[in-house]
Amino acid sequence: MVLPRRRRRHVPPRTEPLAHATHANAVWCADFKGDFLLGDRSRCYPLTITDACCRPLLRCQGLPSTACEWARPVFESAFREYGLPEVLRTDNGAPFASAAVGGLTRLSIWWVKLGVRPERIDPGKPQQNGRHERMHETLKREACQPPSWSFRRQQLRFDAFRKTYNEERPHEALGQVTPASVYQPSLRTYPGRIAPLEYPDADQTCWVRPNGCIRWRGGEVYVGQVLAAEPVGVVQVADAEWQVVFGPVVLGTFAPGATGLRRPRR
Repeated sequence: MVLPRRRRRHVPPRTEPLAHATHANAVWCADFKGDFLLGDRSRCYPLTITDACCRPLLRCQGLPSTACEWARPVFESAFREYGLPEVLRTDNGAPFASAAVGGLTRLSIWWVKLGVRPERIDPGKPQQNGRHERMHETLKREACQPPSWSFRRQQLRFDAFRKTYNEERPHEALGQVTPASVYQPSLRTYPGRIAPLEYPDADQTCWVRPNGCIRWRGGEVYVGQVLAAEPVGVVQVADAEWQVVFGPVVLGTFAPGATGLRRPRR
């Protein structure tokens, strides 16, 4: 009488230690503050972005969804104003991560092409993004309770909170100075044109076909449709084993005759 449990696909585990925020723009943190209903019954999903070293709140934007088409313009606006970070740290939720190879999504693929390395905390470990979560507590208390009537009114509260948080309120971790007084934009500016990724150290560069496969020695190896029309690097790591990478992201390995990748384990 017990029905078999449907097998769920999980986001691949991260395989590298989390980066250290030793200077401004080394690590940006991003997350959606838990959604809530506005007075007009529409649902608001606040997307927040901070710099992990200097603690400024770079963006706090209320969105109607967590979909990539809503989130990407917020990141693009931040990149244009403040330049590019080295690492962007998020949790494992949409639109930042997926169960696809490398945990990649359309959003994180765009980051990689810009030269920004996606970094995910472990599932169920919000303390790994603790500085950002602490900011969320203050945001919820001062700008979300009670909710405003409409998106426009709620965004005005978010904008006022961001100004106060960055320019008026001293931060204990910064020696009681404001984040705006110590933060400097990145020297890596947002490019007008994104060039295709190159792999000078790889044994071969392969373009992912529309079916998610790369051609390899007369056969095909499935990489993932999320990377269709993107170049990947293939590097020999053993006598009969090759590793596939997309920028700095290791996708997995394969052996002769394999039709798919063996994903890296933690």
